[in-house]
Amino acid sequence: QVQLVESGGGLVQPGGSLRLSCAASGSIFRILVMGWYRQAPGKERELVARIISGASTNYADSVKGRFTISRDNAKNSVYLQMNSLKPEDTAVYYCNAAVLTDKYTSLEVWGQGTLVTVSS
Repeated sequence: QVQLVESGGGLVQPGGSLRLSCAASGSIFRILVMGWYRQAPGKERELVARIISGASTNYADSVKGRFTISRDNAKNSVYLQMNSLKPEDTAVYYCNAAVLTDKYTSLEVWGQGTLVTVSS
C-alpha cells in the first residue's frame, strides 16, 4: 500500500501565494511521476503540474509562470508553489503519483485532496 498525504491548502487573497506539500509513504520501490491535479465545483479534474523522475515538468497553460512544481526524491515528496493566485484557481487540489512497488508492479495513487480558496 502507498499513501499520499497533502498539506498547505487554505484561504488566500487574490495575488497571494500558497505552497502545497505532498508526501508519499508505504511500499515504495521507486516513484516515477508526481503531480498535482485540481477540481473546481462543477468542473472535471484537470492536471495542474507534474514532475517526472528525471525532473522534467509539465504545466497547464493556465498556471505557467505562476506555479512551480518541485520534488524531493529523498523524502518522496512533491511541492507546488503557487504565486499570483486568482479566484479561478479555487479548487480542491489532489496529489497524484505513479509508483513502482517493486521492479514489475506499478500503481497510481491519489491523495485525499486539499482545498484552496482564492477570495477577497
